[in-house]
Amino acid sequence: MSIHSDSRKKITVRNIAKYKNSEKIVMITAYDALFANLFESQVDMILVGDSLNMSFLGKSDTLSATMEQMIYHTKAVCSGAKSPLIVFDMPFGSYNSKEEALKNAIRVYKETDADAIKIEGGSKRAEIIEYLTSNGVAVVSHIGLMPQFVRGDGGYIVRGKTPEDEEELLKDAKILEEAGAFALVLEGIKSEVAFKITKEVKIPTIGIGAGVGCDGQVLVWSDMFGFFEEFKPKFVKEYLNGAELIKKSLQEYVKDVKDGSFPTEKYSY
Repeated sequence: MSIHSDSRKKITVRNIAKYKNSEKIVMITAYDALFANLFESQVDMILVGDSLNMSFLGKSDTLSATMEQMIYHTKAVCSGAKSPLIVFDMPFGSYNSKEEALKNAIRVYKETDADAIKIEGGSKRAEIIEYLTSNGVAVVSHIGLMPQFVRGDGGYIVRGKTPEDEEELLKDAKILEEAGAFALVLEGIKSEVAFKITKEVKIPTIGIGAGVGCDGQVLVWSDMFGFFEEFKPKFVKEYLNGAELIKKSLQEYVKDVKDGSFPTEKYSY
């Protein structure tokens, strides 16, 4: 039975854990109160992703996102959405040591109403995650294709193509679970490998470009609703041609203003 089938109560880390092997998790990104409010009644989790650095600020990658930017947008999202579990995407350079990670995570908890943070990286991040969770911070881990590693990796590389890489991903997933992560984002991983990981760990997996075998899915809202036109990853299903709809509506507005047909008496005091 759906966690939110009756009344829309606040979804917690405990609720998300119960989804494992029972109900698919729906996660979406949001960066402001307006869209967070539109999403809030239907999704289980909202990720305030550092992807905002690309979709909102027009940057070529996520690496220059700052704690200040992420906190600002998270405050806005938390104002717009009260019931989904809100996850703060820790920006590049904000968790290089366990002490730095905890300092920044405490800041997130004090300055926003976020429920959890997300950290990219495999087993090398285990010590940090264990330190955070032992100090009361809920953590979502993220393995596979990791946008914050794009420059070091030489591009966006799909993972799990070799037996060795599959073994490494499985090892990372288990170690991160043991470290205390309550959920695991699997990005850009071969579907069969993501399915194996999902079966091997007890915590929910949330896929993005990792096939249907994960416990849930996440997409960037501006991608799935057709607002981001620069490029479209293979894993994005476009549910709305948002950019085209906006452009057509704008053309009508421009025409009405230019020819004096707006505002009519109906829209005037």
